[in-house]
Amino acid sequence: MPKLAAAGIPAMLICAGASHAETRVPEIPVLSELDRIVVTATLNERAQKDVANEVSVIEAAEVDRRQSQSVADLLRYEPGVSASGSAVGGGRFGQGGISIRGLSGNRVRIELDGVAIPDSFEIGSFSSAGRDVVDVDVLKRVEIIRGASSSLYGSDALAGVVSYVTKDPVDFVGPQGGQYLSGKLLYDSANRGSALTGTWAAGSQANGLVLVATHREGAARNNRGEIDSADSTRTRPNPQDTRSDAVLAKYVHTSASGRVDRLSFDGERGDVETDVLSSRLRNPLTGASTTALLGDDSRERLRLGFDQEFTLSSPLADSLDWRVNLQRSSTTQDSFEDRVTVTAQGPVNPNRRFRRFEFEQQVLGVEASARKALSSGSVDHAITYGIDLTRTSTDELRDGWQLDLTTGAMSNVVMPDVYPVRDFPKSKTTNAALFVQDEMGLLDGRLSLIPALRVDHYRLDPEVDATFAEDNPGVAVDGLNSTSWSPKLGMIWRWNPSVSMFAQYAHGFRAPPYNDVNLGFTNLAFGYTSMPNPDLKPESSNGLEIGLRAQGASGWLSVSTYENRYRDFIESMSFVGVDPQSGLMLFQSVNVGRVRIRGAEARFGLELGSFNDALDGWMLKGSLAHARGDDRGADEPLVSVDPMTAVLGLAYEGENWGAELITRMVGRKDRLPEPSTSIDPTQPPPAPLFEAPGHATIDFYAHWQAMPHLELFGALTNIGNRRYWDWGTVAGFSERANIDLYSAPGRAIRLGLRTTF
Repeated sequence: MPKLAAAGIPAMLICAGASHAETRVPEIPVLSELDRIVVTATLNERAQKDVANEVSVIEAAEVDRRQSQSVADLLRYEPGVSASGSAVGGGRFGQGGISIRGLSGNRVRIELDGVAIPDSFEIGSFSSAGRDVVDVDVLKRVEIIRGASSSLYGSDALAGVVSYVTKDPVDFVGPQGGQYLSGKLLYDSANRGSALTGTWAAGSQANGLVLVATHREGAARNNRGEIDSADSTRTRPNPQDTRSDAVLAKYVHTSASGRVDRLSFDGERGDVETDVLSSRLRNPLTGASTTALLGDDSRERLRLGFDQEFTLSSPLADSLDWRVNLQRSSTTQDSFEDRVTVTAQGPVNPNRRFRRFEFEQQVLGVEASARKALSSGSVDHAITYGIDLTRTSTDELRDGWQLDLTTGAMSNVVMPDVYPVRDFPKSKTTNAALFVQDEMGLLDGRLSLIPALRVDHYRLDPEVDATFAEDNPGVAVDGLNSTSWSPKLGMIWRWNPSVSMFAQYAHGFRAPPYNDVNLGFTNLAFGYTSMPNPDLKPESSNGLEIGLRAQGASGWLSVSTYENRYRDFIESMSFVGVDPQSGLMLFQSVNVGRVRIRGAEARFGLELGSFNDALDGWMLKGSLAHARGDDRGADEPLVSVDPMTAVLGLAYEGENWGAELITRMVGRKDRLPEPSTSIDPTQPPPAPLFEAPGHATIDFYAHWQAMPHLELFGALTNIGNRRYWDWGTVAGFSERANIDLYSAPGRAIRLGLRTTF
């Protein structure tokens, strides 16, 4: 791993610049980047510099000024973090989730106001429920914790936490109160997308109400492909229409005693219609050809929540907050496919196939946290402890039919499936947890020690209905009871007010998910079946991170190195042998993986005005992220790790306008495993994995307060019109002739305005 000693030189430069700036212009304030308040990392309001691991914050102002319209836009310049796409559907299913330091999917906890958003689930070529169910315009800020966070967040925080925080009325009307009304309109040529957001807020800090509503429309994201064919050689985007609506309604009451009551409702619904022209292909072995494939996909998420914050005078707690939330989410994806078999005599057997995929989750959660400040001799304690109870119901179903267009005969057999199908039984999971954390201040505040411990008890209760039993004859299912302990120990040493170092050990875990414990699919015609595995172990990790921070009036620097070791990774649908009695191939989810990911990240900001008055308002900012991942069980590189990424930006922020020029440089992804071989010896050997080339892009953003009630936004992205691929979109893809289909947009323009009343 890169050594922290190398960070000493830039740290000394920043501190020296701070000293020089304070001598020349004593009134220059210390930069606030590392003083930004975060809550997610410790469940307490702390400045970033007082957290023992790498945490970043994206504020609503940054979302506005870069005209971000998706989570991928939000994370574009974050070191070690990226948006990941679905690997199926030719771009039909869009964003699948978020990757942190090489791990993605449900190993990253994503939450909205403390409530975990729905799981992702993908199976086959026609089913992919993603996690893109939050609209960015309802967000006040986004907090990102890198590394295992199970000591406070339990299962699914194995890679880290992305915490979305929604807007409050006071964010618009201020503590003195009043009324606020605004409308914001955005356009992005990359997907011919438009967005209209209306915001209304009224009241005061004592009683406030806010309502935010957003409507979006667009098409498929553009790319650098040039082939506009209606078959599998296509590299232009598949025709697509997208629509979504989102709403946030929140009432906040603050009593004279300081108690805060908050009632929230938020929801998002999206619809996508896709003509998957790139799926039109012919199977050379059977002659079967897909002549049309249309996708009609929708998603919906609704949440109702209530929470309170108290100030107490008790030997047990100085403050208490608790929340209860009910969230329901659903994904429905319909696929309409026309097929025909081509023979020497011409096309025969025309048929139409319909497939429907449904995935639903309902979550009821209750959480309470208490805080107590104590002094014991020369040691100050800030103790946080609490309880977390969650009940999740998950239901998945695939259904469909096939219609013979010649005879009119209809069948529920769409090979290789006999519908309806459940890939796992209806499942209820219950998680109960207790946690405690102590932020200890020693040596007059120069040293902080932060131990934490959480215990989680996880219970899985499957429910076998007739659909699952008929589709999986003779396959038994099992429940699961599992308990995991997650310790953490953090340390911060403050050399002086400007320079500090931090270190943290954290243990993480992820409970075996419902779909792996009771994997369910059987096809006698194709000769395979699945087996449950109630003996699955939780995935676990042990991680160490060490870092250095420096801050002064001239700038700030944060650099860290880390190593995370994971055990018992779960491999879904693994081939485990052949049943000697039935002759069926057996599949099962098993613990197989031992993974190591290590790397380094750095971020810095330099206030140029601290060196020359003529440069007041100008800032140089940048970041660097490099990681190396190894699947030590298979003795090969880990494909999910992002390539090295560096960001360098020059920004100006004046009284009425601002601008930012950002260069993003990504290294070539050529450290890849050999492609896995097929268990079917009749199949040709697989193609090597796609090595995404390195690239550099330049983006420009600007905003102007043209009038007191009118703000204008503009951007030009990928100014050089480079052809490139985001690794989160193509990770694990094999070399293919139509790889340009998955390339990122070329040069694009964004325009926007906001008017307030």
